[in-house]
Amino acid sequence: MKTDDLVSLLATDLRPVAANASLHRFSAAMAVGGLVAALAMATGFGVRADLAVLALTPMFWVKLAFPGVLAAAALVIAMRLSLPGRLLGGAWVGIAVPVLLVWAMGLAALLNAPAAEREGLLLGASWRSCSLSIAMVSSPVFIAVMWAMKDLAPTRLRLAGAAGGLLAGAVGAFVYAFHCPEMAAPFLGIWYALGMAIPALAGGLLGPRLLRW
Repeated sequence: MKTDDLVSLLATDLRPVAANASLHRFSAAMAVGGLVAALAMATGFGVRADLAVLALTPMFWVKLAFPGVLAAAALVIAMRLSLPGRLLGGAWVGIAVPVLLVWAMGLAALLNAPAAEREGLLLGASWRSCSLSIAMVSSPVFIAVMWAMKDLAPTRLRLAGAAGGLLAGAVGAFVYAFHCPEMAAPFLGIWYALGMAIPALAGGLLGPRLLRW
C-alpha cells in the first residue's frame, strides 16, 4: 500500500472536534464533581454552624481565596493541556502567586507571634487529618476531571494529569474550608497546600495511564 493510500485510509472517518468541546466537558466535570464533593463533605464532615460570623473575618475569605484562585489557574492549565498544540503561556503564574502570598502571610504571622504560640499556628488542632481529608473530598472531582480530559487528546499526559489533579485538589480544599476550623495562614500554607498537592501528585503519576488515548 502506498503512503498516500494509507493516509487517506486513516483519515476516512475522522470527525472534527467541536471548538467548544473542552469547555463543555470541563463544565460538566466541574458541576458533577463539585456537587458530589460538596455533598460528601457536608455528610461526612459537616458544615460549620458559624459561617455567618466567619464571613465577617478577613481570614475566612483568604482561606477560600487560596484554593479558589488555584482552582481557576489549574482549570485554565488543564483545559490547555487537554488539547494538542496549546501553549501554557503565563498560566503557571496563577499557581505560583497565591502559594507565595500565603507563605509570605504565614511567615509574617510566625515572626510576629510569641514563640509559645508558633507551634499552634503551624499545627492547629487538625494537622493530622486536614491534608488527607482534602484529598478525600477531592476524589469525585479528580474522577470527573480525568474523564473530561481523556477524550480531548492530551499529549503531555503526566503534566496534564498533574494539572487535573491540582484542579481537583483545589476544589476539594475550597469545599473542605466550609468545615475546617483552622484559620491561621501558616496552617493553610502547609496543610492545605499539601492536601492539594496529593491529588496533583496522583494525577502526575497516573496521567500516562488514565489519559492515554
